[in-house]
Amino acid sequence: MTRLAVLSDVHGNLVALEATLAAIRDASPDAILVAGDHVLNGPDPGGAVDALRALDSEGALIVSGNTDIAVADFDYGAAFPQYADGVPEAVQIAAEWANDELSDEQLGWLRRLPAERRLRTADDTLVLVVHASPGSQTRGFDQALDANVILDRVSATDARVVCVGHTHVPEVRDLGWKVIVNDGSAGWAFDGDPTASWALVTIEDGEVAAEIRRTEFDAMSVANAISARGLPGDVYRAATVRTGKLVR
Repeated sequence: MTRLAVLSDVHGNLVALEATLAAIRDASPDAILVAGDHVLNGPDPGGAVDALRALDSEGALIVSGNTDIAVADFDYGAAFPQYADGVPEAVQIAAEWANDELSDEQLGWLRRLPAERRLRTADDTLVLVVHASPGSQTRGFDQALDANVILDRVSATDARVVCVGHTHVPEVRDLGWKVIVNDGSAGWAFDGDPTASWALVTIEDGEVAAEIRRTEFDAMSVANAISARGLPGDVYRAATVRTGKLVR
């Protein structure tokens, strides 16, 4: 039997990340997978990177997300293709602020992260971790997505288990031949629950079981730290952390 913990979308929320990692360590998984979007928007990108680098040194599988590209290299077209008329100034300012908060060493680590990581379990089950979907850091598995599109995206890998984030809404989709595990967000939830979400996946003899877990953190203190920063859009970012709903 193999047990995997999956988290993503920390978004510079070190308080939530630390609470999540404490809960994960209590669960004693065999491996930890982190599906990108580590630094943008939250009040402590440097602290989040340091915690993740420590996790990386312990053997966690960590990949890059689309917003990590924005912060590390200001490639907004790659990070946010949904903005046909240009990325909003508030997003660019937040990315520049996060970049300034990171040292050259921290930025180098962020840039070196791969887009995808894989592992095989003891029973030879292939597991993929990627930010949005196989082959993409921006095309996610949104809940309202057409079933044909879901099948097309998930077919771009041979992995039996596909672990993702990006939507900030946790969900497990068992398609029979494949299981999509979207852990939600460990720090920036959009489903109305202002807690950190992560997933625990159990694989045994080819059978896959996954459950979403929630971990409380001091959302108010994080929201206050964002508000105190005073960047354009921070009032909405703070409200999102405080309520667990996307406010913009």
